Amino acid sequence: MNHKDRLTRAQLALERGRLDALVVTHLPNITYLCGFTGSAALLIIGRGQGERDRVFFTDGRYTQQASQEVKSARIKILPGKSAVVAASEWLAQQSSWRRIGIDPVHLTVAERNLFAKPLRSKARLVEAPAIVEQMRVVKDPEEIAKIRAACHLGSALFDRLLEVVRPGVSETQVAGELEFAARGLGAEQMAFPTIVASGSRSALPHGRASQSALPSRGFVVCDFGVILAGYCSDMTRTLHLGQPPNQARRTYDAVREAQQAALDNVKPGATAGEVDRAARKWLQKLDLGRFFMHSTGHGVGLEIHEAPRIAAGQEETLRPGMVITIEPGVYVPGKWGIRIEDTVVVTDSGYEILTPCPKDLVVV
Repeated sequence: MNHKDRLTRAQLALERGRLDALVVTHLPNITYLCGFTGSAALLIIGRGQGERDRVFFTDGRYTQQASQEVKSARIKILPGKSAVVAASEWLAQQSSWRRIGIDPVHLTVAERNLFAKPLRSKARLVEAPAIVEQMRVVKDPEEIAKIRAACHLGSALFDRLLEVVRPGVSETQVAGELEFAARGLGAEQMAFPTIVASGSRSALPHGRASQSALPSRGFVVCDFGVILAGYCSDMTRTLHLGQPPNQARRTYDAVREAQQAALDNVKPGATAGEVDRAARKWLQKLDLGRFFMHSTGHGVGLEIHEAPRIAAGQEETLRPGMVITIEPGVYVPGKWGIRIEDTVVVTDSGYEILTPCPKDLVVV
């Protein structure tokens, strides 16, 4: 990863935003900019172009880790002080900085007050635009390779899923078996709490695995992802226990066709809203639109949910290197739910599916 280039681009963005410095507190943004993967850190970058204006703060627990991981930034660790306290004291000493950008989404009120107090009237804390998040939207080739590897590992879990999904087995047991298999294949952890929702619970779009036993007949929605080398995967497949009635099979086919309609619109120059509209329009044509109540997808990278949003009204233009999910669903309350999800990367001419896993309806 070229962290020096990323930090330089962030510094140039500060100049365009009329900011003298930016306080970066969101850990995935810190990882992206300088490589640190610990759980307590803060990064301050100034408008200058050198390493002197990029200062990384953490506490004594991470002295060795910071020296190994942090790239293209100075490291400051003050004994007995947290990263926030150390950074606020250091920031107050920078006499030439007047407009200091803060993250309004991830900086707490208490942390903001801690920064503001020593500054007094010497400088202003201002809400910064999503500088780093926008940099993260388009992945570089090394990032795409890591996401592809994570997706392939996640897809390999499908075979284990087919072995454990049986009537009477609890949803939590299915999730546990998937997670154990993921660790065995080298995953660092799951990207999010595994969703296993069966029978009438499959109509819950985010029905996390419960103690409920899988029914003898009905859909089972399985949504899971892993983290590998810091990057996430995301995939959903819906199975059916027992022979599905004709209406269930038709509804499954409709969701798969809606996903393909959305995929057909994934290409450079299309907007996120257009991709969402393609899936929604197909389901509306089949009188199923009212049962699709979430967005069609989201960005994936260092976090499981990041920009861009693939949703109604979103005008962001797709560009090569964006990694997004395409995941339409139909959820009929009290009856059943179906979702089919792939992670894809936008290419120069269209898209590449990163989750190579069958999408034909599997009957168990």
